[in-house]
Amino acid sequence: MSADSQPITRPASDVIYFAADLSATEQQQSCELLRLLGDAVLISDTPLDMTPPRLTIKKLVDGRGLACPMPLLKTKVALREVAAGESLYVVATDPNSQADIAAFCRQSQQTDSAVPLSLSVHEVTHQPANDDKSVAHFDTIYHFIITKTDSN
Repeated sequence: MSADSQPITRPASDVIYFAADLSATEQQQSCELLRLLGDAVLISDTPLDMTPPRLTIKKLVDGRGLACPMPLLKTKVALREVAAGESLYVVATDPNSQADIAAFCRQSQQTDSAVPLSLSVHEVTHQPANDDKSVAHFDTIYHFIITKTDSN
């Protein structure tokens, strides 16, 4: 990638808003997962100060427990229902999904895609409290927020 290329990974936006057609179950699940990111995001029921939210989550893809390439395939299918300016929230536990989804979004920017994709990636690793220090168990969840951007 050349030095003047736009990076595909950007920091999380301050405000995340859920689209009206995202089911209550998906909204609740998304809230629980987004809370793992701590102060990186603010979840709002309505746009703050009557200004449009920075990200509107249209769909959720829960790829936890799925091996590569399933999180990417589910992401591609879900993106069909996301319009320009809307976002797809993807969570996965397979470390390979990070490279796959990043490459897919990068490819959308490098081709003449009508709607290039912007990507925000977060990784949260949780180590449960365990008295047995010899057994280190880490649960890592990769959070992807993919936004279809306006090509103009």
